[in-house]
Amino acid sequence: MNTKPQWFLLESEQDYEIATARYEEIKRAPKGSDDHKENLLLVHLISEYEKEQWDLPEVDPVEMIKIRMEDFGYKSADLAKEYGDKGTVSKVLNYKQTLSLTMIRKFSELLRIPVEALIKEYDLKGANNQLV
Repeated sequence: MNTKPQWFLLESEQDYEIATARYEEIKRAPKGSDDHKENLLLVHLISEYEKEQWDLPEVDPVEMIKIRMEDFGYKSADLAKEYGDKGTVSKVLNYKQTLSLTMIRKFSELLRIPVEALIKEYDLKGANNQLV
């Protein structure tokens, strides 16, 4: 008999890892299914754990990426490996280009930054001085 895990508040990094692994297994479950309901619960539990554990400073998304790179000991080449384009990563880290949706997704996962922290508006440097 295959029993589903019972979920409680996530209290440790191990709980968090188990929950995120399970989320990855069922994230595309059909709406209305038991797995979908479990998925919704996991999203809530994971989000609450991240809010508690990650006391993130109020900085723009690029600065947040740089802080987390330092936390994990990553270089821009590590981000480029994840994203696939060193030039674009360099432009983003130097405020010359905005983060793409793909970058936000990949860097959120790699650097454990909530997506909400990466979608904030910030100024670009250069002739346009655009706001994203």
